[in-house]
Amino acid sequence: MPPKADIETETDKPHYHGHRQRLRERFLAGGAAALADYELLELLLYLAIPQRDVKPLAKDLIQRFGSFAAVMAAEPAQLMEISGIKENSAIAIKTVQAAALLMQKQQVLDKPILGSWKAVLDYCHSVMAHDQNEQFRLLFLDGKNALIADEVQSRGTVNHAPVYIREVVKRTLTLGASSIIMAHNHPTTPFSITLDHAQYH
Repeated sequence: MPPKADIETETDKPHYHGHRQRLRERFLAGGAAALADYELLELLLYLAIPQRDVKPLAKDLIQRFGSFAAVMAAEPAQLMEISGIKENSAIAIKTVQAAALLMQKQQVLDKPILGSWKAVLDYCHSVMAHDQNEQFRLLFLDGKNALIADEVQSRGTVNHAPVYIREVVKRTLTLGASSIIMAHNHPTTPFSITLDHAQYH
């Protein structure tokens, strides 16, 4: 039998163990809606950092970037500027973002997206709205207006992204696209996205 000093008791456990259990129970019972944004982030962080209380860290991230979505969209290097965020935590955050974007992309892939314009707007908003630099994105559609490719044609500065028409036409022909949706964001106007649709004959 181990010495008494080596036996962990309830009073020896860090105070946040009970808090984590309550978070898990609330999440399982009510999903994300049952948690505040910082609590949802906390739930994610403690999977990457099990040995410490991550509630203050989750609140620091929300305060630094402004929202849960903005934390997800931040670059790994930006995340690691926050004291306590190491590579594992940054990867965990970016993995969640990548999974969410993939789910949205699959909702519009190979489907007639012009008939579900809101889904297109939601997808473009998710992948572009929090980008700190302007980007010019192309959604290539087939003859049935189904998405066959989604590509960033160029990235620029906070208020400018170059557009190369020759490259746009070349890529459209290479993919055999019948039409394209051109999208670009406006970092100087948060969450603003512009979409244009062009048909080829």
